[in-house]
Amino acid sequence: MTSVYLDHAATTPMSAAALETYLRVASTVGNASSQHGLGRQARRTVEESREQIAQDLNARPSEIIFTSGGTEADNLAIKGSFWAKAPTGRRRIVISAIEHHAVLEPAQWLSEHCGADFNEVPVNGIGVVDADELRRILDEYRDEIAIVSLMWANNEVGTVQPLDELVPLIHDYGLTIHSDAVQALGTLPIDFAACELDAMTIGAHKIGGPVGVGALVARRELPLVPVESGGGQERTVRSGTVDVAGIAAFATAVRETTARREDEAIRLAGLRDELIAGVLASVPGASLRGPDPKTDSVGRLAANTLFTFDGCEGDSLIFALDSQGVCASTGSACQAGVPQASHVLLAMGVDEVTARGALRFSLGHTSTREDVIELLRVLPGAVERARSAGISSPRPAIAAARVMEEV
Repeated sequence: MTSVYLDHAATTPMSAAALETYLRVASTVGNASSQHGLGRQARRTVEESREQIAQDLNARPSEIIFTSGGTEADNLAIKGSFWAKAPTGRRRIVISAIEHHAVLEPAQWLSEHCGADFNEVPVNGIGVVDADELRRILDEYRDEIAIVSLMWANNEVGTVQPLDELVPLIHDYGLTIHSDAVQALGTLPIDFAACELDAMTIGAHKIGGPVGVGALVARRELPLVPVESGGGQERTVRSGTVDVAGIAAFATAVRETTARREDEAIRLAGLRDELIAGVLASVPGASLRGPDPKTDSVGRLAANTLFTFDGCEGDSLIFALDSQGVCASTGSACQAGVPQASHVLLAMGVDEVTARGALRFSLGHTSTREDVIELLRVLPGAVERARSAGISSPRPAIAAARVMEEV
């Protein structure tokens, strides 16, 4: 059976160069904090990787704080900034309504456990932050806000926020602005010095690097309180023995993706547009969510598509496609076995039943036109089977089983 991988926004295969770097460095030994020769060599590898990533993102090496991935980096930005500023009376966090859970959950946790207040800035029907409402919140709470966090590009619907307009607005109020740039890295041009963010999150495994490594890029003057205590290996704000091989492979992946970004974005956008046109033409009741690349001036990630399919449960669609060798993902989270509508789609005004029929197809460096053609061949039948299973009750396994019985 043909295997078509269309879930690159979840994780993408390691590139050959990144894998070679990882295996080469992993075959050596040495704790980067040790003072002997092997430890110094490990430290040299880490610092050379830091310098390389900084160069590719136009940041200072001292601004690169290595972490275990995007989630840890987001937590460090949100919790670290809040704890640094709370003693001064700044106990409010402002985020968009469509943030990744790695930003949303820390804000909610701080609200529940540390007395933080937080505001969610609404978005319009294609996922763009409401600048007028953001300005109203900043006007009302300017002396209470510890940090504002607005993701660069959304992981579900691919909407690219106009940070060139929003960052200056936030700085006009003298406030700190962080952005989760995990999905933007490798697809959009990123210049940390020029974008004027105070901090941004990046990760390796969405760009062909290994799982388990990422970074918070943060200006030296940004006060951060460590999320965990320990040896303070990374600028005293992040503790733990650093993953030398992972960091080296991360640097290789960043260099690769930034070097080929323009050509690859054009290639992927062409595949994306063919996929969008094919789905809308072949599946009645399919709706593209997020910006339409053909008509909307707002940017959409070159590799991202997300559709809702009327009368379908996303989980049923996943099973139906998986049985045909196609890997995709829903736009929802599943909690305790109960399907949950995507908070992103709900924030965009999609009703709950429709949102539960969401499916994301995300492209990457291994994607080909043949992948798109194969998806379009099997998708209409998969949707038909999912519709015959119907929208599930709070027992989604029943609908999934019905789909599998029909395959």
